[in-house]
Amino acid sequence: MRYPLLLSLFALISGIVLGRWLQFGIVEAVWPAIAIGLLGIASQSIWLRRTCAVFAVAFLGTLTEAGHRQEPPPTIDAGVRETVLLTGCVVEPTQLAPNREQFTLELAAGARAHVAHYLEEDSIPFHLRYGQRVEVEARIRKPRVYRNPGAFDYAAYLARQNVFWTAAVARHSLPRILPGHCGIRSAELLSNARTALSERIESLYSGDQKSAALMQALLIGQASGLEKIWTEDFRRTGTFHALVISGSHVAVLAGLLLLILRLCFVPEILALLLTAMAAWMYAALAGFSPPVVRAAAGFTLYLIARWMFRRGRPLNLLAAVAILFLLIDPGALWDASFQLSFLAVAALGGLATPIADMTFSPFARASRYLESMDLDAHLEPRAAQFRVELRLFAETLHVCARIPLRAGLWLLSTAFCVVFFALLSILVSSAIQIGLALPMAQYFHRVSFTGLSANLAVVPLLELALPAGFLALLTGWHWLAYFAGALVRWSGVVATWHARFEPSWRIADPPLWFAIAFAATLVIFASLVRNRIWRWLAAAMVLSCLVLLLTQPWPVVAAPRQLELTAIDVGQGESLLLMLPEGQRMVIDGGGVLQYGANRTTSLGLDTGEDVVSPYLWSRRIHSIDVLVATHAHTDHTGGLRALLENFHPYELWVGANPPQQLIELARARGVLVRELRAPTAFRFSGTQIEVIAPAAGYQSAHVTNNDSLALRIVYGQRSFLLTGDMEAAVELPLLATLPHTDVLKIGHHGSRTSTTRDFLKTVSPSIAIISAGFGNSFGHPHPLVLHRLLERNTTVLRTDRDGLVTVRSDGRLLTYDGMLWHPTQSADNYNWAMVRNGPE
Repeated sequence: MRYPLLLSLFALISGIVLGRWLQFGIVEAVWPAIAIGLLGIASQSIWLRRTCAVFAVAFLGTLTEAGHRQEPPPTIDAGVRETVLLTGCVVEPTQLAPNREQFTLELAAGARAHVAHYLEEDSIPFHLRYGQRVEVEARIRKPRVYRNPGAFDYAAYLARQNVFWTAAVARHSLPRILPGHCGIRSAELLSNARTALSERIESLYSGDQKSAALMQALLIGQASGLEKIWTEDFRRTGTFHALVISGSHVAVLAGLLLLILRLCFVPEILALLLTAMAAWMYAALAGFSPPVVRAAAGFTLYLIARWMFRRGRPLNLLAAVAILFLLIDPGALWDASFQLSFLAVAALGGLATPIADMTFSPFARASRYLESMDLDAHLEPRAAQFRVELRLFAETLHVCARIPLRAGLWLLSTAFCVVFFALLSILVSSAIQIGLALPMAQYFHRVSFTGLSANLAVVPLLELALPAGFLALLTGWHWLAYFAGALVRWSGVVATWHARFEPSWRIADPPLWFAIAFAATLVIFASLVRNRIWRWLAAAMVLSCLVLLLTQPWPVVAAPRQLELTAIDVGQGESLLLMLPEGQRMVIDGGGVLQYGANRTTSLGLDTGEDVVSPYLWSRRIHSIDVLVATHAHTDHTGGLRALLENFHPYELWVGANPPQQLIELARARGVLVRELRAPTAFRFSGTQIEVIAPAAGYQSAHVTNNDSLALRIVYGQRSFLLTGDMEAAVELPLLATLPHTDVLKIGHHGSRTSTTRDFLKTVSPSIAIISAGFGNSFGHPHPLVLHRLLERNTTVLRTDRDGLVTVRSDGRLLTYDGMLWHPTQSADNYNWAMVRNGPE
């Protein structure tokens, strides 16, 4: 068998998936593994032994998954956003980020908190170091998870790092350094080394914050100082992997060190051993970043294979590293970084390598050392013939152009080595782009069209900047640091240039059946790539799947001929999805930046439109919308609209009074029709009657207020929905005489007491009320007085802070509603719609 470890890897993965799906316990997994193993040992049949071995490995995966299943998270007896006194050990020192600093505090064994200190003009960073015992006054809460289908499970991501809380240092509070020392000595040494390297980078790039942050990310994997605007073009062109620390960095540094050692006549095995040790040292300095650890482990296994005089096959090596890491941490199987790392190497070993071997690799080997005749006998016939023809051509140059024979041979060898290297680079980049197309679409909703050429330029620049940056750190030479920084800047210029041609084309979530089919075609192609007859059919299957992935022909997840209103959980903000009966789609507001305190707003680098609203729309397989609505210009409603405008290409933008001018300018630049709506206006749209009830035609305001809100009433059959934005009592009062009953009311201003007066509720008399508010928000939304008013009227209340994403649907007669937290799954397809409310006839 050519790749025996691949079958073991597939068996292990199957067992982990089975254990996670069926929730096997340890005992339930142990006895089948033992029984099957004993059966294999007792059997005389080789086929049965191998079959038993595969099943035993599968149940080993189930056992590993059961043994690593996380226990219930620890708890702290504190209310939401309650200020408490935290005492613990600093296990991750202070890292500076835009507008804040952060460190990690271990409160007890295996129970950590990420602590953030939001910096103001007069704030002084704490600069805490590993091993200090600290007491700090902070507001603590569990990690925020946006409860929408398709949302990233941030809490689970942190829990894998034993982080179960986030905390914000109270204003004007300073940490108190307690006597004594904590932590592990070796970890402290590594942390101090990383801190020293970070400070040295800052000193080399003093006054250039961008270069310092980029070099810190490139060299030691410290990305906290990166701003999103600096990396957006790298992300769009699929070159971000080369900027942040990854396994390729280990390959570059290890390859350079190995070359130096071999040039110094160090024996091969000793050179490999020293290089492996250096790779692990780099992994330690990089904070044991998982991609770097995986690369170091792979290099170590390669060293062991060479020491045992075994041929190192890439796919076998890949499978060995994957098995090792999955046995240590089976949860890594669900980690995007783990999947992308191994799929990239699998694309190299399963696609690029065999294609190269069948096409130009033999000729590339034949073009080296043309003056040596002894190598001809060790080449396959076509390569040996090519080698002879190159010598004949060199002799022709010698006779006709008087070029010395040795010089001619060297020129031809060099020229063809460059050509074959370029071909190999193109092949490798293409194989990785195709191999990673499906996970890139699934996790990042991107398939880069310019990535092929962008990687060919950006990767070499950054790989050259890597050793130059480390030499600058070792020597302290500012000119070398400037050179390394210039290489990074040039790579940014290349990425920006490619981004100009990158279409703003995002990929919605593909159906499960298609994802399985695409993965299967890649495996089939890799299996048949050496078969002269079937490989072309397999290649056509892969390309067909790639075309389907890009064109997205699958239908949107929507109920036909129904009006649907969904309040997306965006925290303390608002974003609504309106699915109309004739198939048109409308998004009203896009959420905004997180709020901290009553008088200040701090961005955490989160774009609500890109990171929260868009993933939900993509989970519904929505890749375009018809209308985007900006109710008013407050950032908790409009902060995410720019991303939605670019991701979903709406035909129209509807705005109310005092609309956000930057958004309007961007919309017009994108060819979007901008409509400013005022009351009273009514029109038919996609099978519904839409009535504009605010702002009034004569309304004016000198500055942006909640009462600028564009409020809409949508009527479908016998049912009506009223969407009020943030309008307050001053706008509600004039509507009392004319506003009819409404079945579904989106409560104004997140349930604030300044909206939804008792008279307004009496007039509208809703059956269902939707409140969009953030869990544990500092504003006290929704206000108890508003909730009491709704309770008095027996109105069903749906709240995003309590229920997550909530949805109300109507076929024009019945109303059905549902909430995200009422279901154990996060799939957009799995709503039951079991709770029915007819409402008044």
